[in-house]
Amino acid sequence: MVAQVMPYNVTMIESTSPDFPVALHHRALVTSCLRIWAMGNLEILKTRLLGFLCSTKCPGNVIVQTYDLARTLRDTGVPVIGGFHAPMERECLDLLLRGQQPVVICPARGIEHMRIPGNWRIPLDAGRLLVCSPFATHHRRPTTDIAEQRNRLVAALADAVMVAYASPGSKIARLSAEMVASGKRVYTLNLPENGELIQHGVKGYAVPDLVDCLVHH
Repeated sequence: MVAQVMPYNVTMIESTSPDFPVALHHRALVTSCLRIWAMGNLEILKTRLLGFLCSTKCPGNVIVQTYDLARTLRDTGVPVIGGFHAPMERECLDLLLRGQQPVVICPARGIEHMRIPGNWRIPLDAGRLLVCSPFATHHRRPTTDIAEQRNRLVAALADAVMVAYASPGSKIARLSAEMVASGKRVYTLNLPENGELIQHGVKGYAVPDLVDCLVHH
């Protein structure tokens, strides 16, 4: 007999609710968000989250060091929030979910009828995973515009943001500059491939120094 997998409850949180994230009221990076849908442990939103963003195409040197970063974030228990849609982001999510630190996943779609991947279920049941989206049920497929809105949500909810790599001239590159201008702490790996980000005010660190900065800030 095949065991039935029970669905997870999705809660809609209006902007007037005390559970609505305070950061989304500031509208510094998200201009209008009247409600969010959430599945999992809402208390995670009250922790100091590290946002994680990366462009779809990522140079090999960046990939190697980003793996090291993800493993170190996992081992040091840094709570992370991201969309985890780009290939490098998905690889890092797989590493993070094997740890014990809280994780927030923000899909670029509505989550009310979303199938939950198998490797999300253990952390959901353990209370260390939250799935959060500002998109209603009818948004079932990611689009470029929705992905940008999602990345802005990640940036707004994060205490600081790690941009592993942003393709020159990309929306993530422009968002990175906007985050710096807004006063958000934005980091990247100190590599030649991230020279444009660093030139625009993003702080470049080697992996050990970055994690030490995050843990002790």
